[in-house]
Amino acid sequence: MGKVFDWIDNVFHVKKPHRRFLKRAILPDGLNYFYCLGGAAFTSYLLLLVTGLLLSMYYVPSEHEAFSSIVKIQREVHLGWFIRSVHKWSATFIIVFILSHTLRVFISKAYSKPKELNWVIGALTLLFAFASGFTGYLLPWDQKAYWATEVGTSMGGTVPLIGKHIVYLIRGGVDLNGATLIRFYSMHVLWFPLCMSLLLWAHFHMIKRQGIKVNL
Repeated sequence: MGKVFDWIDNVFHVKKPHRRFLKRAILPDGLNYFYCLGGAAFTSYLLLLVTGLLLSMYYVPSEHEAFSSIVKIQREVHLGWFIRSVHKWSATFIIVFILSHTLRVFISKAYSKPKELNWVIGALTLLFAFASGFTGYLLPWDQKAYWATEVGTSMGGTVPLIGKHIVYLIRGGVDLNGATLIRFYSMHVLWFPLCMSLLLWAHFHMIKRQGIKVNL
């Protein structure tokens, strides 16, 4: 990879104008594989982006065609079943890795000053990961996805005073229908990935500036 990067630098000259970005501080002693959990979560996120883009080429976010498009991806599209499986398992692993990373940070007290904001950003990233998984669960538009989303969105109605408004906002109407599918698809492929990308950029930027805290 070093030779490849050197070749790219000879052509585009990226090292000199981006020296501050490419330069990394010396890693502290005491690091182990538990400090790689955040990177594993980020790798899962990249897999989700790539496989999600590929799936979006065939998926049809319509209440009449969504399920049939999923069947087509599974049975007719070349390696469609594999890409969908990678997307599904990456969605599971990103939650596992973020939770494990959060536990490691909590045990090592890496959330303490001056890393409080980075802890908050990590927690928000976890919430967006859960929300992205919830919106993606509906997209196959089968009986299991429909009724699970029906129950999940109904929980918002238990909030005092504004419960009905929350349900209407989430579903795009009173009932679960095609408008809900479009709304979930928009949040799943556009809004949540955009928000997570911004949060991850801020997270990595602060790690680069503040360094890695290791409790020996």
